[in-house]
Amino acid sequence: MLIYAGTKSDFMMDTENDCLETKLYENIKLKMNRTTGLSELNAWRNSLKEMYITLNDSDIPKDAGVAIEYNIPQTSKRVDFLISGYGLNGKGNVVIVELKQWEKLTAIDGKDAIVETYTGGANRRVVHPCYQAWSYAALIRDYNEYVQDNEIGLHPCAYLHNYPRIENDPLDKEQYQDIMKETPAFTYGQRKALRTFIKKQIVTGDKEDTLLKIEHGKIKPSKQLQDALLNMLKGNQEFVMLDEQKVVYESILDYSCQCQKDGKKRTIIVEGGPGTGKTVIAINLLAELTNRMQFVQYVSKNAAPRTVYQFKLKGHMRKNSVDNLFKGSGSYTEVPRNSIGILLADEAHRLNEKSGMFQNMGENQIKEIIHAAACSVFFIDESQRVTLLDIGSVAEIEKWAALEKSEIIKMQLVSQFRCNGSDGYLAWLDQALGIRETANYDLDGIDYDIRICDTPAEMEAIVVEKNRARNRARILAGYCWNWPKATRNNTNFHDIEIGDYSISWNLNGGDAFAISEESVHEAGCIHTSQGLEFDYTGVIIGDDMRFENGKVITDYTKRAKTDNSLKGIKTLAKKDKEKSRSGCR
Repeated sequence: MLIYAGTKSDFMMDTENDCLETKLYENIKLKMNRTTGLSELNAWRNSLKEMYITLNDSDIPKDAGVAIEYNIPQTSKRVDFLISGYGLNGKGNVVIVELKQWEKLTAIDGKDAIVETYTGGANRRVVHPCYQAWSYAALIRDYNEYVQDNEIGLHPCAYLHNYPRIENDPLDKEQYQDIMKETPAFTYGQRKALRTFIKKQIVTGDKEDTLLKIEHGKIKPSKQLQDALLNMLKGNQEFVMLDEQKVVYESILDYSCQCQKDGKKRTIIVEGGPGTGKTVIAINLLAELTNRMQFVQYVSKNAAPRTVYQFKLKGHMRKNSVDNLFKGSGSYTEVPRNSIGILLADEAHRLNEKSGMFQNMGENQIKEIIHAAACSVFFIDESQRVTLLDIGSVAEIEKWAALEKSEIIKMQLVSQFRCNGSDGYLAWLDQALGIRETANYDLDGIDYDIRICDTPAEMEAIVVEKNRARNRARILAGYCWNWPKATRNNTNFHDIEIGDYSISWNLNGGDAFAISEESVHEAGCIHTSQGLEFDYTGVIIGDDMRFENGKVITDYTKRAKTDNSLKGIKTLAKKDKEKSRSGCR
């Protein structure tokens, strides 16, 4: 959807006649059914004036296309400014300009393409503006049939017109250079360089033809996306589906096709315990549905599983293309109804009500996922909820599906394919922890290696040795040790200290914990590692779990003061003791 489209001449005239902002305001109200706030109006006024001055050059064709606020189909992403025309080779080109009014920023070490700047009334961590423009170009390239079939050139850049660049500027730090090689940033005093960038791509005008055809282009995953996903799965035993996994997979494929044919909204709930193959099915569906030209995304609240699959796709495709396949659960707060073909919500028990860093965005993640997708699939294990903010339950999904008038389909995964395929081990674990009574009182006859070590150093030595084979052994621990903010990036600071043994815990940037070879010498968080696959794990149990009078006792009061996962549980316990107990499981 284009909020504003015309030629360069139209844009210049509308700006000179002071009617551009009015047209934008009215078109957003008409096309998006929302009003525009004062801050957004001021942003248009300031940034579009800068683009008017930039385009006021006779070498930029009068009949070049100009678009403002292009809403990328089936997403909530909006491109600030686009200019279209033909290059020297006669093929269509589009320059994508991400406009920023920032005056300064801070580089964030250890975070890929993240900076900190003052925006929205506070200092916030946001994506680097070049990455933002680059990712929009990738999204259009990966899913727009007209761009793919006609080899339209997309040329992203960022224009920070209030930003005074200095020598060794944080904007240009080494960690951002891979992005900036293809997506340059132009700052205050660099208007001439931006003009040169535009003129290089827009040699003759196209009377906005390229922009209009992109707007009406069909959504089709690119061949590159299809091939990358299929190559990741090919010959990889990790993704082979067995027995009931295959049955569930084929059923979901069938339902997704039905949604396309009859336009009926469907919500599929797949219940399964640890190791039953929920994630294996989700990743196979992502690959096959993309191959079938459907717009599909894998969704999870926890970033760690997404990071693992992004790593596995590295080499097959560019990171920004991968990012558009794997999304966080808070990505759908503003996505229109049924605008996405199918969403695969893995670890759905971890979904939250609100989204955003401060839990102040959106209404309900489950509702938003169902609302956004014609077909929504939730892979869930209610017994694996971790914090009081985790609201994922079958009942909650059913409630919102009914309100969205979405047909509910329920499926079950029973067989255990992890833990050496041992249903007996999990049954023994439930019995030992007092979760439920089972017939498995001991480990006799269960082919599973479980040991108790006298010291954490002894345990680490075993884990390091086990890791040599496939880099799939790790140490995990819970929320029993204080986690100072100032040291969360410091590998030399050891949060856990037991006697003369010490180790770092839950380092920031630890989303790659499962794949980084150095991570074997760190302790990961047992909860954020949920959904990851390891061959062998060493677990450091803190004071929140103990064996007393023949029973395993869990005690949330022994958790660290820095732990927010059960924030509010003491108040809840006073009001509803039983509910507070269920929140601690």
